[in-house]
Amino acid sequence: MTAKFDLIVVGGGILGTFHAYHALKKGLKVALIEKNSSPQGATVRNFGQVVPSGMDLKWQNFGRESLSIYKELQAETDLTVRENGSVYIASNDEEMQLIHELHQINKDNNYESVMLSKNDCIKKFDGLRSDYCKGGLFFPQEISVDSGEMIIKLHQLLKEKLNLEIFYNTTVIEINENNGCTCVTSEGISFNSEKVIICGGHEFKTLYPKVFNESDLVVTKLQMLQTKPQGIYSLPGNILTGLTIRRYESFQECESFEKIKSLEDSHTFDKKFGIHILFKQALDGSVIIGDSHEYASAKNSDDLGYDLNMEIDEYMINEAKKIIDLPTYEIQRRWFGIYSQCKTKDIFEHNPSPNIHIITGIGGKGMTGSGGFAKFNIDKIYS
Repeated sequence: MTAKFDLIVVGGGILGTFHAYHALKKGLKVALIEKNSSPQGATVRNFGQVVPSGMDLKWQNFGRESLSIYKELQAETDLTVRENGSVYIASNDEEMQLIHELHQINKDNNYESVMLSKNDCIKKFDGLRSDYCKGGLFFPQEISVDSGEMIIKLHQLLKEKLNLEIFYNTTVIEINENNGCTCVTSEGISFNSEKVIICGGHEFKTLYPKVFNESDLVVTKLQMLQTKPQGIYSLPGNILTGLTIRRYESFQECESFEKIKSLEDSHTFDKKFGIHILFKQALDGSVIIGDSHEYASAKNSDDLGYDLNMEIDEYMINEAKKIIDLPTYEIQRRWFGIYSQCKTKDIFEHNPSPNIHIITGIGGKGMTGSGGFAKFNIDKIYS
């Protein structure tokens, strides 16, 4: 069996899917090849927060483009997109200083944000503790999605409306370029195309192990929890807190950031495991809480293991209770996610040959930045 396409995208997560989407919009015949029955990696193991506000200026612009794309697609079918905004809750004067500075930066960048008083925050977010909150910075345009459901619905939409051809449970084991590109699967099926884009750490590792092992990719393991449904309780939008303010890239562009960071104790439990506390309510009324960050080089990624560190979970729950009084903190689900990022660059790009493109290592920017970045990258590849 031989199939012929203009572009083959290997890896059906959010980064690969948006590359396929923007190629389809150019009128190209595209195949998306996914090794599992549906995406199983970082795309479905995250918060589903689309927060350009947390990115540096370059990626904020990609994220703002992504917001527009998500909203356009949501108008065609329900992708679980909710435009309830994002808020950063400051817990002390230092964090208030940072959100004031970020507010001004966003004014200068013409990206809408609104300063909220302590009383504004407490009125807007039910259960927010007055002994934690000093004030907040709200981004009304930002969205949340239920990631696992969203990516499946997006695949279906692209298949029905733009004739994307999707091949699930299909593992590519070899790619060659010689008068065109050929992808060979584990079942001996060949897919031919003019170009191939590989979006996925596992595919990259299998196909180009030497390049993978010599790359500057770092693998990150994150732990998250999900409460039982909260009944009639409602927590709108993406809730990001003081530790997030002290971590996210956008705040590193604030004038006071370095001074504030230099005064922190770098040996605390939250610093050791890269913990910051986020909340997002899912469609069933449950609340997702997290997350943590543990790191290993790409070639030593197995060192991170498959176990959940219960000390991390307990710490996150205890910290979350200091921030929001939820009706219940009874946990129904715990899991970890894995994503890759680069030590020295903001994304990994490599061409084993002229028309084969490896694009991975987008880090924690995938849900937010993939839509806009993929548009830029497809334009560049097909310029």
